[in-house]
Amino acid sequence: MVTIAAQGLSVRLGRHAAVRNVDVTLQPGALVGIIGPNGAGKSTLIRALLGLARPQSGRVTIDGQDVARLGRQAVARAVAYLPQGQTLHWPLSVERLVALGRLPHLGPLSRLSAQDEAAVEAAMTRADVLHLKGRIATELSGGERARVLLARALAVEARGLIADEPLAALDPGHQIDVMDLLRGEARGGALVVTVLHDLSMAARYCDRLLLMDGGAAVADGAPMDVLTADALGQVYGVTARIERHGDVPLILPTGRVTGKA
Repeated sequence: MVTIAAQGLSVRLGRHAAVRNVDVTLQPGALVGIIGPNGAGKSTLIRALLGLARPQSGRVTIDGQDVARLGRQAVARAVAYLPQGQTLHWPLSVERLVALGRLPHLGPLSRLSAQDEAAVEAAMTRADVLHLKGRIATELSGGERARVLLARALAVEARGLIADEPLAALDPGHQIDVMDLLRGEARGGALVVTVLHDLSMAARYCDRLLLMDGGAAVADGAPMDVLTADALGQVYGVTARIERHGDVPLILPTGRVTGKA
């Protein structure tokens, strides 16, 4: 399994301090949600954890090794990455697109082995896109495309998975399917980290939440310990109803906090 740790991590994007002095250790067997308002630094943080954004200060390690010293292929084999808002430019079939997830395991000019092909089919099955395998990816709906790209990440068969807003463009049923899948990956021993905006989904599915605001990690812990009325007011600037329907937590923003924009 894989553990990712950040110590004193700060990242600047031009003149903007996007991530500020974050200390966090992410261990296998948990579904970790990263939440916070727009511009809080969530996507920059996960890019820095993968070595895709250069720190101004601090360090990131994957299984104790400095991510800056690991090769890109080694990082990609250890942690699969599903970025947000990907645009498809090439008219590949769904099966060929998902097969790109096997690239970290292949050498130059290598062909897919039977093991690679089995991993691709298993990933398509888990993401509920096997029936789309012969379709052209650029002709899919937004929701279908999102699930195909998730299948590509699953095809890596990495010990960790980081997904940035995987619920975007999905209907409610497929949102539940994706969160069930991510939780299942974590229950199987993987480290799964996901950026979420739906606070009820975050509270329902995640084992742990990291709340970010202004580039800083302002809360870290069990979902219902993080998602308090005070925190929602201070960070999101909203009032909210926080309740349970049976065992399912519900977070319903009800309005703006006076004076917050």
